[in-house]
Order: sequence, then C-alpha cells, then structure tokens
Amino acid sequence: MGVLRSTQSMEAEVEEMRAALLRHGAGAWRSGAAAKRAAGAEEGAAPEARTVCVTGGISFVGLAVVDRLLRHGYIVRLALETQEDLDKLQEMEMFGENGSDGVWTVMANVMDQDSLNRAFNGCVGVFHTSSLVDPGGISGYTKHMAILEARAAEQVVEACVRTESVRKCVFTSSLLACVWRQSYPHHRRFPTIIDESCWSDESFCRENKLWFALGKTMAEKAAWRAARGRDLKLVTICPALVTGPGFRRRNSTPSIAYLKGAHAMLAEGLLATADVERVAEAHVRVYEAMSGAGGGAGGRYICYDHVVRSGEEFAELRRQLGLPISRRGFSDGGGDGDARFALCNGKLARLVSSRRRCTYDVYYPASYD
Repeated sequence: MGVLRSTQSMEAEVEEMRAALLRHGAGAWRSGAAAKRAAGAEEGAAPEARTVCVTGGISFVGLAVVDRLLRHGYIVRLALETQEDLDKLQEMEMFGENGSDGVWTVMANVMDQDSLNRAFNGCVGVFHTSSLVDPGGISGYTKHMAILEARAAEQVVEACVRTESVRKCVFTSSLLACVWRQSYPHHRRFPTIIDESCWSDESFCRENKLWFALGKTMAEKAAWRAARGRDLKLVTICPALVTGPGFRRRNSTPSIAYLKGAHAMLAEGLLATADVERVAEAHVRVYEAMSGAGGGAGGRYICYDHVVRSGEEFAELRRQLGLPISRRGFSDGGGDGDARFALCNGKLARLVSSRRRCTYDVYYPASYD
C-alpha cells in the first residue's frame, strides 16, 4: 500500500480481482448489509458494536479479510491510502453507494496518526493488514522499507490506543517473523518445533539481507511494544506465503520478497503456504475469540495450510510466480526425515477446531494460478 502503480498494472489487477470474486461468489460481498442486520438482531448488538476498520483493504489479504468480515455480519470501514486505491475499488464495483453494502471507505495514511485516529473513530476493532511493497516492483523489499514498516506498525497501534472506541486489534505479521535464527540445533533425534514462541533473529536477517523477514519481525515487535501495558487487546497472526486465486498478479511482489532464502527454508522444513481464504477466516475467528471466557484469544498465531517438502513443489510455486527455475530447485528438499525443524500451528488449529491436529497438511494446487 501507499505506492504508485502504472495504469496498465492497475487495470490488470482490477480484472484479476473481478475474476476472483466470480470464483468465490460475488454475492458474498453484496450480502454484507443483510448479514449485518441478521447478526445484529440475533445478538442484540448495536451496529456500532460490530463496526471495524481494515487497513490495506485493497490488498490481497485485506480484500479477503473484508469479504470474511461481511460474511460474519460486520460493518467495515475500509482505510485506503491513495486516490488510486479508491479509484481501483470503484472500478471493481463490489459495493453500492458508500455504506449501502456494509462497507464505508475512508482515506488514512499509516504514517499519520491523526488520519488514523479519524479512520478508527467509532470502530471497536482494527485489522491492520497493510504493508509496504517495492515501488519498482523488482527487489520486493529493501532495508529502508523494513524500518518504515516498523514505524507504521507503531503508529497504527498507538492510534488504536488513543481512539476511545477501539478495544481490539488484529495485526497481520508473517511466519518469517518466526523462522530465521542465528544458531541452529545439530545432531538432534527429533526436529525442533517452530511455534508462536519463536522469533526471527534480527541480526541474522540483516547479515543475510532478508529484508522482508526483518521488516515483519521489527513491525510485529514494535506493535507489541506499543501495546504493552495499554488498554488494548492485541493479537498477531503470522501467515506463511499467502497463495490463492490470482496471487501471482495481485500479490507477486510480496511473494517474491517472501521467497528470498527459500532454498534454506525448504531444506529445513520451514517453507509453507497459506490459502488467502483460510488466512482471512483466521483473522475473523481470532478477533471474535478475543472476547471469550478467560481472556479469549491472545498472543501470536501461526497460520499455514501446507508445508512444501519437495523440490518439485517448490519449482512449481516459482513457476506460478513467473520466477526462473534452476536445477537447484529440484535437488534441494528436506523431507520429513531430513528437516531439522517442524512447523506447528496447533494454537490456531485448537481455536478453529478442536478436532484438527497440530500440523494439518492440506494442499491446494488450485492456489497456484
């Protein structure tokens, strides 16, 4: 968010988004207002009690989160950063007049706390899904952008704290904020579990120029620091590489940035993907559980669908992103017996469904299109 794109690029993105909506059912968007009224009547909740704000709502993840919120009966305030984002949203013709389908748009700069306060005012919850992307669309991420992302995270959480109506914030981080570490265990009989207690080593990320991982780690830590001791419930979700219909065009730059160092992640059993629909559902489920008994949901949640375990799978993922395929892509691979690490999303799995195991390994080849 917050960068300028060419008109041709914007038109292509709009077409991809339209196609995605047709695949998922455009009626889900149009039914937002009806769902909101039904939910409000059922729960006896005032409309303002179900009003939330989504930053980066025009992004790949943000758009899916908005869709899920509407399905769950929320009124959504969509925070956009540029006129171009607003123009794109209008071209997609997803909603009627402002507010008629349960979605309102507002301009807000994630670096400007006053504009964030105005956007959040009247909302009870905030979903911070926006992140920075490379304006050149080539490198995917830079060291400077990592610093900016951390600063934006701090601004968003501070705005949540200072906005009287806001009580909860769901912050979109990344699995990359968990997996990169300086020291690795050797000669262990069993793999080391990577779960929500693990943090990526910032020094290691800097030394290896893993700027996207650094940015996500710094941003999430900044969010937790800003929320510590304040009157705000914060939860962070750490999704793996987000895939889904149209992800090559709509999310290619962050995807390419995510895959820097992917050969090492593949060999160690740490390369995973997450379908965008599941990621969006996880955001809403966690948000609704934050007010549960005993404090409800809290802390961090790792989110993924599938662990990539072979060079062939990795090569297919790169092919779908339009990246060159090297022989190394087919020779590298961990496999269950070789990987020194094992990802665990048990915390999220237990929240969503008590019947799911710690590592559910459902693969969606259709995500790669």
